[in-house]
Amino acid sequence: MCEVKMTRFKSFQAYLLLCHRIYSCTHCSAHKANHDELLSKPFQGSQRGACLFNLVVNMGCGPAEKQVSQTGWHTVADIYCENCKTTLGGWKYEHAFENNQKSKEDKYIIQLAHMIKNNGWD
Repeated sequence: MCEVKMTRFKSFQAYLLLCHRIYSCTHCSAHKANHDELLSKPFQGSQRGACLFNLVVNMGCGPAEKQVSQTGWHTVADIYCENCKTTLGGWKYEHAFENNQKSKEDKYIIQLAHMIKNNGWD
């Protein structure tokens, strides 16, 4: 089980402790997600391949906007690294208007180009 430790004395607010594999920000190395929170890889971010995560840390959200995608209408908010303020080319699904897309609500898309793999990757 992965533990999240919150701190004000480190370079970012949340550390993923006891996690075997971690995704971090390529720009500042702030932890973003535990590999166990990865739901799906075949997503498209704003420019490149992206991943869908259930839970992330050290992430900020911009204002929510209604947008249409290949899977229907959603309300989404652009996301950025809370530590270095870099836009991550992804978004948080705030609301899905289609019943078959409700599982995406409160999930996060992060572009692969903005993440590095830390801790125990082979």
